Amino acid sequence: MAAEGEVSMHYTTDDALSLVGFGRFQTLVLAYSGLGWIAEAFEIMLLSFVGPAVEADWGISGAEQGLISSAVFAGMLIGSIAGGLIADRYGRRTGFLFTAVVTAVFGLLSAFSPNYASLLTLRFVVGLGLGAGHVLSTWFIEFVPAAKRGTWMVVFHACWTVGTILEALLAWAIMPVLGWRWLLALSSAPCFVLLIFFPLTPESPRYLCSRGRTMDATVILERIARMNKGTLPPGVLIFRPEKHVDNNLGTSETALLIAEDNTGIEEDTSSKSSGIVAFQALWSYDLIRSTFLLWFIYLANYFTYYGVILLTSELSNGKRRCASVRTHLMQPNSGNLYRDVLVTSLAALPCTVSEHRCWDHFFPWSDWQHSFTSCYCWLVRELPSKRSCVRG
Repeated sequence: MAAEGEVSMHYTTDDALSLVGFGRFQTLVLAYSGLGWIAEAFEIMLLSFVGPAVEADWGISGAEQGLISSAVFAGMLIGSIAGGLIADRYGRRTGFLFTAVVTAVFGLLSAFSPNYASLLTLRFVVGLGLGAGHVLSTWFIEFVPAAKRGTWMVVFHACWTVGTILEALLAWAIMPVLGWRWLLALSSAPCFVLLIFFPLTPESPRYLCSRGRTMDATVILERIARMNKGTLPPGVLIFRPEKHVDNNLGTSETALLIAEDNTGIEEDTSSKSSGIVAFQALWSYDLIRSTFLLWFIYLANYFTYYGVILLTSELSNGKRRCASVRTHLMQPNSGNLYRDVLVTSLAALPCTVSEHRCWDHFFPWSDWQHSFTSCYCWLVRELPSKRSCVRG
């Protein structure tokens, strides 16, 4: 630490991370959190394959098949809120431990579902775990130097694309031979790997500082410096909320966020949840416009993305080819659904490159505009060609 004459000097976690840089430590954190993101993609993408297979095996209706996906997303709605509250209250590690345990255990159990009702219930619980998956990105980004966060968040989200590609390949190999139960079981494997290595994961130093545990945070920062072969700044580690606020925010928003962050610390010392305080801040006069804007953008983004992914199975299934769903799914030589989902997943790779350019040189909104425009053009071109098949 600092010499006696430097006791008055201080630094923040961002100062320390900027000095030690992105190195071996962050690479390991990226590998772990990226595996979690791949696991999340597995559980979402398998919906495109499991639904039609269950419909063929159990003779359920199309509406009941769609309800399986709806149950997962309903669970995600609740889990996303619960995961955020857990991560803010008990730590980032506890937050993604909740994600890994729930997703792994109930994802595996769903492979043994004896009937439709049990499958629906178990997939809903899996959705609870998936909804809290955003904690992984928070945990990862709090170890990354501020100047490099845009770039490395793009790399992190690229793990989702890797997961969708691997799941499509896994389904193509497993489904025609072993069926949908084996796909469910094997798709839960990455979450069990996360649990195996969980004891090795550190808590976020920024979170520790925000809870007044600066000594614990210093120990972790020293570990990062050793692994990256760097040194920490001289002085004493402190937590200053204004050092962690995005410079792109307006003055009034910045001031409000700083005030609410300080309030959150005070509330935590009085055993109240700072998550509630943060949620109330979203509805303040200065932030309510940004809150609704971001909610709308994310709603449109995920509605479009998941809609296209799940629509792929409808546009590719056997009913549109004058054959049974079972015939389509179990013929390894046809592979239309697997091929189409794989191609859809591969299409995200060039978008990841453009996203990197937008984050670093422009603004993330421009990438979303490109994505929405491309999706709209694809739907306008694709749907008329399928209309005759749907009516046939």
